[in-house]
Amino acid sequence: MAHVLIIDDELPVRTVLRALLEREGHTVLDAPDGRAGLALLRTASVDLVLTDIFMPEKDGIEVIMEIKRRWPQSKIIAITGGGQTGQTELIPAALLLGATRMLQKPIAKQALIAAVAEALADRGADGA
Repeated sequence: MAHVLIIDDELPVRTVLRALLEREGHTVLDAPDGRAGLALLRTASVDLVLTDIFMPEKDGIEVIMEIKRRWPQSKIIAITGGGQTGQTELIPAALLLGATRMLQKPIAKQALIAAVAEALADRGADGA
């Protein structure tokens, strides 16, 4: 199984995602914002990052850009609830900047599990 980092400013979201991924056998770290998430990445090896787009301190777009600059082979799933408020303009940007997948909140359990499996399968295919 994989080591996964969840970066989201909403504690309930982090808690649910952590529980779902741990039930699937993954080891999970989490951070409340982009700044804290990037700090964790400097000290911990992870196979996959799930990052929210809209967060204080450092938003998900900045996180994706920095991860791809420092660790270009990293697999990233961007998550957002912005579509509920009509703020969908950053979704294509997240994908163009290097997010492997995009999930919309609320995230269905099966959609999460499938996206994680696909991202991790991609990791194996490209040797990362």
